[in-house]
Amino acid sequence: MNDQSEQVDLTSGDPNLDRIEGLRELFPEAFTEGKIDFEKLRLSLGDEVDEGKERYGLSWAGKADAYRAVQVSSIGTLIPYPEESVDWDTTENVIIEGDNLEVLKLLQKSYHGQVKLILIDPPYNTGGEFIYPDNFKEGLKDYLEFTKQVNGGGARLSSNTDSSGRYHSNWLSMMLPRLFIARGLLQESGVLAMHIDDHEVQNARALLNEVFGEENFVDCLIWKKRYGGGAKEKHLVSLHEYILVYSRNKELLPSLFVSLSEASKDRYYKSKDKHFDTKGPYRTHPLESMKSFAERKNLVFAIPAPDGSVVWPKRQWRWSKARVERALEIDEIEFSKVKDGTWILSSKQYLNEDGEVRKTKFFSIIEDTYSQHGTAEILKLFGDARVFSFPKPTKLVQHLLELFTDQDESDVILDFFAGSGSVAHGVFEQNLKDGGNRNFILAQLPEPTDISEYSTIADITRERVRRAAKVIAKRQSGQARLEDIEPLDLGFRSFKLAESNFKVWNSEEGAIMPDILADNLLAFADSQANASTKDGMLWELILKLGYPLSSEIVKLPEIADTFCVGIVSDEALSKYGLAICLASNLTEADVSILTKLPVRKVV
Repeated sequence: MNDQSEQVDLTSGDPNLDRIEGLRELFPEAFTEGKIDFEKLRLSLGDEVDEGKERYGLSWAGKADAYRAVQVSSIGTLIPYPEESVDWDTTENVIIEGDNLEVLKLLQKSYHGQVKLILIDPPYNTGGEFIYPDNFKEGLKDYLEFTKQVNGGGARLSSNTDSSGRYHSNWLSMMLPRLFIARGLLQESGVLAMHIDDHEVQNARALLNEVFGEENFVDCLIWKKRYGGGAKEKHLVSLHEYILVYSRNKELLPSLFVSLSEASKDRYYKSKDKHFDTKGPYRTHPLESMKSFAERKNLVFAIPAPDGSVVWPKRQWRWSKARVERALEIDEIEFSKVKDGTWILSSKQYLNEDGEVRKTKFFSIIEDTYSQHGTAEILKLFGDARVFSFPKPTKLVQHLLELFTDQDESDVILDFFAGSGSVAHGVFEQNLKDGGNRNFILAQLPEPTDISEYSTIADITRERVRRAAKVIAKRQSGQARLEDIEPLDLGFRSFKLAESNFKVWNSEEGAIMPDILADNLLAFADSQANASTKDGMLWELILKLGYPLSSEIVKLPEIADTFCVGIVSDEALSKYGLAICLASNLTEADVSILTKLPVRKVV
């Protein structure tokens, strides 16, 4: 630990900081006294600047305000609720109750560039559903009033009907800052997958193009969401929704493969040969090239057949002569005769390749899991399907987890429109299926419900994850009797959005008047807010110093209210990187102990 001291910044991270620093590195001449000089930037870019008023792009009433919402830092915090959690001491999963815009801002320091997959199912803007309380223009202040944590009007719910005059604009203004800030949480090769339907798909695509860049569009998946029905439809029977997929940097996104289904293995891999014990069954592909292949004369050559004759291609082979000779040596070309005595040559594709089961590409149409399955899962867990309407089925979540995450890595999956918690359930299921170690972060607004057992949607989220964990733990216990299986992380840490535990400086107009300024200075002699708690202060400092919400906390017995903080999954650390002392009084002996701790920082 060095002897430098600095003040802890209690605001959330700036989502634009990386972009500004990148701009500074590319165009240092465009910065004057630390600010961007747009005239100099324009001169540096020359002909690349479009100065015309008419240009292609997405515009709506309120767009400028939506971008301004990105710039406002959060001064809130996340309060821990161990009593609502499962396996608090060991889990790396997190469920946060709160307005997701504020939550995303608060996660900036701890999770910037750490998330592998963002999987969200935002409001579809169908005209009659809850979107968000008023518009949270005041950020944390409005949220605290909404949740009755401070005096205010309580829950003010808005249904975004087309009679408002800003039907699409309101939805776009709600989505833009959330997507903008969420992008900064992704790894460079990370992916966002967003569910949407026809009400906003064209606007969602244009918005994601603006936030992520058109060049980072990966695909638009089509999900066949139901089977049957349609008697009430006036025109066509709508059976599908969309999943828009974008990468933070598509150039760094690796090739995507998924496991073959058992049905595909049985259907296609039927043949056996002398390699069966090591390579499994095989399927064949014609060695003759298709007509779409460009003509290459070096692919026209004779191949010796088993009866001593030679076989020439009608057009050309798919493989080079050298590759064919290697395949013939190890018996990886199949010869078969048709009725007229002509030889047909096929290459063999084995199920097991280089010791691993072959994978396949994922189709852009998903039609093996339906919304009815999601409803059935709620019914099975709660005994009442009315607890949550139209949840996404966990199998759909699993498809996306298998496609975009790595079972061998501790990938973080983020869902900031958590709903009933389908993503968490899907993470549990997929980890059980492939032995993965994925973790999740969920955020859900405490939207009121009309269900007596669960007063808010956030209550349903937590309860579903608890119940799903119990079901999966029982299934894993059955497997463990047959195999040596590591126990899954089936817990979660519960946090809730709240006011800071520390006093916030009054920056309103008039705050610098002599009398008011004097009062403020006296009030800040003690920075601790009246309603603060030791746990609340501890976790606020952890979060705002850039440590994850899954951090391991150990109390230091030598000094009262002193804790060492370490990242559970980071074995490169010497164990703990941070010490936080909340003691009211410190002796010289205490200070001596703190300065000798093997940590990088002491607060």
